[in-house]
Amino acid sequence: MIIGRIEQEKREYEILSPRACKSAESRGRQRAEEKCDMRTEFQRDRDRIIHSKPFRRLMHKTQVFLAPEGDHFRTRLTHTIEVSQIARTIARGLGLNEDLTEAIALGHDLGHTPFGHNGEVILDSIHPGGFKHNIQSLRVVDVIEKRKGHRGMNLTEEVRDGIRNHTGSVTPFTLEGQIVKISDRIAYINHDIDDALRSGVITVDDLPQDCLEVLGKSHGQRIDFLVKNMIENSENSELITLSTDAKEAMDKLRKAMFEMVYHNPQVKKASDLSKVENIITSLYDYFLAHPEKLPDDARELADEFGVREAVKDHIAGMTDRYAINLYDELFIPKGWK
Repeated sequence: MIIGRIEQEKREYEILSPRACKSAESRGRQRAEEKCDMRTEFQRDRDRIIHSKPFRRLMHKTQVFLAPEGDHFRTRLTHTIEVSQIARTIARGLGLNEDLTEAIALGHDLGHTPFGHNGEVILDSIHPGGFKHNIQSLRVVDVIEKRKGHRGMNLTEEVRDGIRNHTGSVTPFTLEGQIVKISDRIAYINHDIDDALRSGVITVDDLPQDCLEVLGKSHGQRIDFLVKNMIENSENSELITLSTDAKEAMDKLRKAMFEMVYHNPQVKKASDLSKVENIITSLYDYFLAHPEKLPDDARELADEFGVREAVKDHIAGMTDRYAINLYDELFIPKGWK
């Protein structure tokens, strides 16, 4: 028996919770398309993201540690995969749409800059109108990535909303999007603890012990607790939530991570931060002064959206190593290397 799109759509009504977002009831795409015989709309969105160039570039974008020495530190890609795994487990436990959840999770950081949040802060400070990676992620899927001669991936409204609102004050309109929003925080707090412990920046004793009493002593215990807690507290609810004690413990742990790790000069050395600022600012100014040096796709964006917007798009799309190599090529005299 061939299980195509129509059969899968029927099964969603039989298997999933009444609260789940059904692919047959999607609000649709910005451009009308003929539907696939085999895949649901959300499965198509997931596949488009996985096969996109911005998704592949995530493997060479920093998560927290700038130029980490070691092979086991998280990148933006491994972070994305961990968010997807956590979110899918929660969606399955609640009988919600895993395909939609996975598509949002895989696409949520496509617009992130090189050099992690430090790159985002710098680009936000120099680009008129500012820069937010969630807005840029939406711009990537709507405008920058091309598909079949058209701008953008033409994703469904449900996935677009989940990507845009995975951070910030707006709540995604699907429960699946809400799952990703909390899963993102669960993932980065816990894997950043793991990386910070591995690097020796902190020890287990440095972490707030009352938080560990609630959430768990180990990485696996905390993830397991938070996943189960969200499932149990979101059952039969119109909002995806953690229990009060779990949320308070996670928020306190996050605050501690900002104090001990994210703002730690041992992790973000002043010299490294200065290099990042110099690289991004220099490249931004260079392409503003020489828009003819932009790649063909970026020049097309400049014609349509203006040079500054195209320059911002080009720099935000760079990987760490591409930005460094390009800076060296443009600004470091050959005899100095």
